[in-house]
Amino acid sequence: MAEHPHAALVRKGFEAFSRGDMDTLRGLIASDATHHVPGDHPLSGDFKGLNAIIEMYERLGMETKGTMNAELIGICVDGRGHAVGMTRFTAERNGKHLDDTGCIIFRIVGDKVTDLDECVEDIDENNAFWS
Repeated sequence: MAEHPHAALVRKGFEAFSRGDMDTLRGLIASDATHHVPGDHPLSGDFKGLNAIIEMYERLGMETKGTMNAELIGICVDGRGHAVGMTRFTAERNGKHLDDTGCIIFRIVGDKVTDLDECVEDIDENNAFWS
């Protein structure tokens, strides 16, 4: 059975993110999309617009000196424009280590991601890591 198009889109995005391929991500995310990052730290908040999202992704790479890894655990879709990418996120930063599971809830319209709502297992650990 073929993979659902929304699952394929999410998988392609995670693969591009893992390679640091911002050009591919630019082709997958709508220009007016928003990525919501939970927590109370300098990299949390609502990143509105494709450029703000890409800049945040690039900052993640810089802050972790390329050590971050978002391992895709699985993808669930509802066939109505929602997909959930479940991940294990690991990174090193300023002598700290983060190893957390979470997910991103994607809203997809046509063939573009229009909204990304991130959830993490341990918000306090994430706040401490990114602060």
